[in-house]
Amino acid sequence: MLSFILKRLASAVPALFLVITIAFFLMRVAPGGPFDLERPLEAKVMENLNRIYKLDRPLWEQYWLYLSSLLQGDFGPSFYYRDFSVGELLARGLPVSITLGLCALIVALILGVALGVLAALRRNHPVDYTVTGLATFGITVPTFVTAPILQIVFALSLAWLPVAGWNGGAPANMILPVTALALPQIAIIARLTRAAMIEALRANHIRTLRALGLGQATVVCHALRAAALPVVSYLGPAAAALLTGSVVIETIFGLPGVGRYFVEGALNRDYTLVMGTVVLIAVFVMAFNLLVDIAYALLDPRVRHD
Repeated sequence: MLSFILKRLASAVPALFLVITIAFFLMRVAPGGPFDLERPLEAKVMENLNRIYKLDRPLWEQYWLYLSSLLQGDFGPSFYYRDFSVGELLARGLPVSITLGLCALIVALILGVALGVLAALRRNHPVDYTVTGLATFGITVPTFVTAPILQIVFALSLAWLPVAGWNGGAPANMILPVTALALPQIAIIARLTRAAMIEALRANHIRTLRALGLGQATVVCHALRAAALPVVSYLGPAAAALLTGSVVIETIFGLPGVGRYFVEGALNRDYTLVMGTVVLIAVFVMAFNLLVDIAYALLDPRVRHD
């Protein structure tokens, strides 16, 4: 297992390098620049800004300078938030995104698995049809539709919860964004769990357990362990996306998370801010995929990593 983890970590380095390289050159090829305004700056001012931020250097030199700074843990200065570095902005936004994403992930995992197991145990019954229908609906309706609906119903019409804002992570401010972020994940996990549980309940060892007279709860626990593999596999990229912030949710609810900084950085051509969020998300994806592979070996003894 240790050798497998070391190999995966080693293979993650060139993958991360490739992501950084592609993102860097795509950002620079895109039209516009960080200092392009509706009212153009004077030529001398633009020249000074380009010199200060080293944008007057050749592209290959800018790329090398960025890699050198990144290896030292420096994400560079923000072109839009000029009083802050990218590292400072990410340090401010990441706790918000992690708190929001972790709550949504826990809610989605608990409700999604419970609904999937219930549908599998009541296959071809009204409960199964209801869960499947709601899951399909939850997958097809995007978050930029459900989030405003939640705001209109529970914030504007009923006035039960705040419309937007973070307010230091107050529970009332977290309910709507966590719900909007968790709903599609609940639907996907429920579908995955239902399909995997139906297959697991047909397995020979589950039939043997039933033939031995074991209770329903014991049988479900054994089947759930086998059915957890597809869910665990999905949780890798899903957890990385949730914990690094949802662009849509954080923008709609006005949350100061990483996703919102990514949107503002892209709109204002803040090269370093966009690159910082891309690197952060890539690291999270690779880390969670590694955790998924480790969880596979723990859940299924047939899986071995040499």
